[in-house]
Amino acid sequence: MSVGLRAGTTVAAAHHAMDDPERAPGLPGNGRLARFGTATLAAICLLFLALPVVALLARGVLGGGIGGAPLGAVLEALALSLVASAVAIVTIVVLGSPLAWVLARRSFRGKALAETLVDLPIVLPPTVAGLALLLAFGRRGLVGPSLELVGLTIPFTTLAVVVAQVFVAAPFYIRAARAGFQGVERDLEEAAAVDGASGGRTVWSITIPLAAPALAAGLVLAWARALGEFGATIMFAGNVAGQTRTLPLLVYSEFQGGLDAALAAATVLVLAAIGVLLAVRLTQWRVVLPT
Repeated sequence: MSVGLRAGTTVAAAHHAMDDPERAPGLPGNGRLARFGTATLAAICLLFLALPVVALLARGVLGGGIGGAPLGAVLEALALSLVASAVAIVTIVVLGSPLAWVLARRSFRGKALAETLVDLPIVLPPTVAGLALLLAFGRRGLVGPSLELVGLTIPFTTLAVVVAQVFVAAPFYIRAARAGFQGVERDLEEAAAVDGASGGRTVWSITIPLAAPALAAGLVLAWARALGEFGATIMFAGNVAGQTRTLPLLVYSEFQGGLDAALAAATVLVLAAIGVLLAVRLTQWRVVLPT
């Protein structure tokens, strides 16, 4: 009895020590040192990520650099960037959600190849992605001549901007959506089916709400990637003012004339991205906190 009691006490103490490393026998202060080291590394990483943005905003806003580029050109590029990225996101959701569902819920021959093709645009250099789009949809590309037969020309048009953004940004949404669909418990869907819910109703009432955090994260990542797209756009859509010149391309164009000329467009781009990301996070907090 006493042996069992002592053994139970020892196990409980061990678990308590694991929960609180500072109380681990023979290791005084290790938990505090570990937390200090972790916090220091985290602070260094955060400072590294924040410092370039702070430097740009300080020069662009406080230093007056935001007036270095024509306001009309900046607003025109901003409008094009927002509209193109919005269309790209809608396209990504419509086409990418079914693909994410299939990859999450189905096993089929060639699935590994399909997942590789989904991930490939992430690792491709943006200029290579633009060249690939040109060889696929250009006038002499694989499907370019067929598109011209129906009167559709994609390269070096506003549509090319959307196509480039969809190509480079879709994997971010598809990967997140796939993880979200995989994380939904099948038992909940089966219970809804037993209660008489149709497949579509089960998806809308059970699957999508439960996968919503992953879907939202994928949307934000995909939108941010689309808004900041440069390499594929300049290769496939060109840099035509008022037609294909998005904010990243305007930054590049203005930079040819000097640093101050590029600050305005860069500052607007950063502020727009920060504003949208903060809005998304604040909205999520307002939804989550009351519950």
